[in-house]
Formats: sequence, C-alpha cells, structure tokens
Amino acid sequence: MAAKDYEALLKRIEGEIGRGQRRDDGRSARFELPVVDVMREGQKTFLRNFAEFPKVLRRDPDKLLQYLSKEFAVPAERIGDKAMFIGRRDPDDFTRLFQIYVKDYLECPTCKSPDTKTSRENRISFLICEACGAKSTLKGKYA
Repeated sequence: MAAKDYEALLKRIEGEIGRGQRRDDGRSARFELPVVDVMREGQKTFLRNFAEFPKVLRRDPDKLLQYLSKEFAVPAERIGDKAMFIGRRDPDDFTRLFQIYVKDYLECPTCKSPDTKTSRENRISFLICEACGAKSTLKGKYA
C-alpha cells in the first residue's frame, strides 16, 4: 500500500469516527437537555416539563427544585409533573440555570462526562464519575 493511500485512509477513518460524536463545546452530543416549556399565568411561571429534567440529569427532583428556587430567589413548588415559581421568568432564565447546574453538579471536572453520581460521606458530598472513576467534592447542597 502506498504512503499517500494510507494517509487518505487514515483521514477518512478519522472523519467517520469524529462525525456526530462531539459538539463544538467539546461535550458529548448524546447528552442533551430537554427544551424548556414555560407557561405564565398572572404573576406565576409554570415549568410544564419539569419532570423531564431530573430524569435526564439523574438527580433528585426536590434538590433540583430547591436549586432553581434559590437561584431565582422565589418560592417554588411541584404540582404533578410541573413546577410553579412566583414571578415572571423567561425560558432563557431556566435554560441558563440548567446549564450552570450541569456544569457545577453533573459534569465530571476531569473528563467532562455527564455520567456521574453523587454520594455523601461524613456530611461531604462527592461527585463520582462513572466514565473515568474520578471523585471530587461538591460545593453546595443541590446535587
């Protein structure tokens, strides 16, 4: 096999392997947050698809609601699959907070994998990566 044929074959393989596997920001394309579905009623904002987020993030719904409530600095409560927040909020506000939550409480700081779980030892929360095995401490109580 000629050297240039080998080089062309390598480039083709690299293209096939890399296609669709990574996004521009380097995170895995298989992890996508659901689109925020917000409905406003007077001075209340309802996140209609709240129940989808804890399932995708694999986190406790109560902790996630507590995090959103604290960040918005408003009372919030779950009503079935929805969450109700006092005050008017834009969908972009929810999207931004979910992205921050993913970065702080879900992504492995070592390999950036979203495949993590949390554990608590002696009042300290740890983020344990199921991909690379890294164990790091979590600041905050919303994991």
